[in-house]
Amino acid sequence: MQPPPQPPYDLHSADDDRPVTVDRREGPYGEVVLRRRGGGGPSGDAVFEIIANGCFLMDTSDGRSERLLIRAALGALPADRPSPALLIGGLGVGFSLVEAVAEPRWGRIAVVEREAAVIDWHREGPLAAVTAGALADPRTEIVHADLVAWLRTAPQTPQAAPQSYDALCLDIDNGPDWTVTEDNDGLYSPAGLAACAARLAPGGVLAVWSAQPSPAFEESLRNAGFTQVRTEEVTVARGVPDVVHLAVRGA
Repeated sequence: MQPPPQPPYDLHSADDDRPVTVDRREGPYGEVVLRRRGGGGPSGDAVFEIIANGCFLMDTSDGRSERLLIRAALGALPADRPSPALLIGGLGVGFSLVEAVAEPRWGRIAVVEREAAVIDWHREGPLAAVTAGALADPRTEIVHADLVAWLRTAPQTPQAAPQSYDALCLDIDNGPDWTVTEDNDGLYSPAGLAACAARLAPGGVLAVWSAQPSPAFEESLRNAGFTQVRTEEVTVARGVPDVVHLAVRGA
């Protein structure tokens, strides 16, 4: 396999942990930046970070909570549900997709990502080292779209019914209370949660990643008609834990 093309990516060596801007793009939602820390010396691997409009989103240093997002959703589904379909909201650094592809039980896996730059970084840039195998999996489909709009307008099946999924795993913000752009607020509103429920098959699972617990969002899920609402935590070195909010659409 040919190595990913390097230009315009700045991957020059660094001998300390200062961040280096690898790529910077201006898009319809503002600025998105890929940065690298470390990796220039013999002792450590590079860590890549995604920054949107000056807000840190995620990096490749850990990924436990992004993987939990997928595992917890699968664990909440009935064990006898065959080849459940999965929708991942946000490609990010790719940990959630890699976790999903590693599980043979999943059927089709769609990833909706609104930033063309993020898709490029995975297809032909530095993040290809993380997700090349996952992107090549025949179950995987990458959709370049804004998730909030796509949930309402996704393509129809030949039977003219909306495409449905057994699990929606959403990670497009730092949490329901800390959105990257104001437009994303709509995802956590009553209308947004109704759109999520409409895309879920009966008994399907909604899983939402957050950098901190949100009791208000749990209440919003219950008010939207979801059941079995709960929160799973991932302890971090400092500060409040990352969490995954889980809820089930009624049968």
